[in-house]
Amino acid sequence: MAIQRMDNVGIVVDDLEAAIAFFVELGMELEGKGLIEGPWAARLVGLDDQRVDIAMMRTPDGHGRIELAKYHTPTAISGVPEDAPANTLGIRRIMFAVDDIDDVIARLRAHGAELVGEVVQYEDAYRLCYILGPEGIVVALAEQID
Repeated sequence: MAIQRMDNVGIVVDDLEAAIAFFVELGMELEGKGLIEGPWAARLVGLDDQRVDIAMMRTPDGHGRIELAKYHTPTAISGVPEDAPANTLGIRRIMFAVDDIDDVIARLRAHGAELVGEVVQYEDAYRLCYILGPEGIVVALAEQID
């Protein structure tokens, strides 16, 4: 049996509203918010007495989602340092195709985002960059060159 699709990527954050604003500025839409708690949720993730606010963000095409989670209990713990390099084990980034990479960078900088390296061109196909967003979230941007 094969998978049907990738449903979402989960990201734990401390400042849910800042993360929502960052992804909205990127072009995602807030699909919904809610509080998740109770025995079923604790059994699912293996955390007793969990209480977490989530926000589901959707790409404009409706196919991709990011679930942002703010844990109230138990308190979230820090994993990888915010300045961890690209070769650190684990999930390091999420990539988005964009129309105008320079415009997206400028808009995200207003939300505190920083370039990790620089904007580079790969052959005659793409302009690419990595952006460090709120709480160390790394987002890669790819602009196809016509």
